[in-house]
Amino acid sequence: MSYLLEMKNITKAFGAVKAVNNVSLALNAGEVLSLCGENGSGKSTLMKVLCGIYPAGSYEGEIWFAGEKLAASHIRDTERKGIAIIHQELALVKHLTVLENIFLGAEITRHGMLDYDSMTLRCRTLLAQVNLAISPDTRVAELGLGQQQLVEIAKALNKQVRLLILDEPTASLTAQETGILLGIVRDLQHHGIACIYISHKLDEVKAISNTICVIRDGQHIGTRDAATMGEDDIITMMVGRELTALYPSEPHTPGEEILRVEHLTAWHPVNRHIKRVNNVSFSLRRGEILGIAGLVGAGRTETVQCLFGVWPGRQQGDIYLDGNKVTINNCRQAIACGIAMVPEDRKKDGIVPVMAVGQNITLAALDQFSGPLTSLDDASEHHCMLQSLQRLKVKTASPSLPIGRLSGGNQQKAILARCLLLNPRILILDEPTRGIDIGAKYEIYKLINHLVQQGIAVVVISSELPEVLGLSDRVLVMHEGKLKANLLNHNLTQEHVMEAALRSENHVEKQPV
Repeated sequence: MSYLLEMKNITKAFGAVKAVNNVSLALNAGEVLSLCGENGSGKSTLMKVLCGIYPAGSYEGEIWFAGEKLAASHIRDTERKGIAIIHQELALVKHLTVLENIFLGAEITRHGMLDYDSMTLRCRTLLAQVNLAISPDTRVAELGLGQQQLVEIAKALNKQVRLLILDEPTASLTAQETGILLGIVRDLQHHGIACIYISHKLDEVKAISNTICVIRDGQHIGTRDAATMGEDDIITMMVGRELTALYPSEPHTPGEEILRVEHLTAWHPVNRHIKRVNNVSFSLRRGEILGIAGLVGAGRTETVQCLFGVWPGRQQGDIYLDGNKVTINNCRQAIACGIAMVPEDRKKDGIVPVMAVGQNITLAALDQFSGPLTSLDDASEHHCMLQSLQRLKVKTASPSLPIGRLSGGNQQKAILARCLLLNPRILILDEPTRGIDIGAKYEIYKLINHLVQQGIAVVVISSELPEVLGLSDRVLVMHEGKLKANLLNHNLTQEHVMEAALRSENHVEKQPV
């Protein structure tokens, strides 16, 4: 049988560590192969080998594409063959237009001049192909993440793509945007374009795939027909063990009120007539997991940014800790009040990519390691780094490795480790498991349960309703900046939450029947 792509016995090592060890996979034209594995399993490394980011000669094994041996020295070599990759962190130039991004490096010229008429016509055709009804002259910065993702696909189609690699394409998309994207992938299949789909969202993997390939610790565990695999089968292959319950629940009893928020209102930092948070009041108890749910733009992130002192616009309202009114205008004041936060965008707000993973962990708690004459006690700091890495099971070759080189799940664990060093009384987790694998999610869920048993109050924001319902004791439902419901999580369903978000009246402490 003649495959479009064959990767044979690929091994890629970094020093003594084999990130990919003797992995083989094959793919037909018009087929979708989902590549599954925990963060750090070798998925991204394997794709970088395929795309020429790691050039021929830097790895062992062979790659055959369209019947020819592929020996790429640069990503441009694979793009010329029709292989395109769209990374989770999109590679668009935000201040340029859609047309300029699509033709960047692939401009159409006539008599030595840019042929804007031809490029505009071609651009409109490509945008129509990905169901994106926008002008080619729209600046990318004006688009939402879902639209930017579609522009990336249009850019790949412009390169006459034959194999499209999508790395966590829906991590930041709404359910509607996800549906559009999956529909486009299916349409590409009908045109003979193959796809390698990398995602931790197993429902998407099941819905879109012909075959599923699982790798673990750099090794090929198995490739099977998607129709023969359930989500539990995929999980077991990924983590090497069964997860008896994805949301582990440990008995805990919330205590007295620790936080109370009254009439919190926050205005848009640029358009000051728009309220992003509108007269929101709620409380939080010691040892409680409080979930905040709502559609994108509901005001969830803005609410907790106000609590942590990092909202860039104007805000008003009262915040009480242990019954005492406090002022929080910046993150230093929040930390002094015993509040720590894992931000929604870990790349932008959570890590310093070029700094060592150990230094990222101790960054907010350097005063704990201050020695005489304000110098740092390096030995004490290093010991703390090792303890934190071990406690959170962060996979890294060394505390000195730049955190930007770690997988998303391990970066997230490092940010959590930093927060825990602050000994918080209140821990805010904004999208704590976005873009990380099922095994890392399970470890984070166990950690959350352990923290609330110690009396720490936890606020969880998630776009995944099953996650909110699986973790929370109580759920706040927000919509368009307003608090629509405050629900005890007794037999609470996704339907209850969505109904509460979209109905006109507000409900407080409603107990579902």
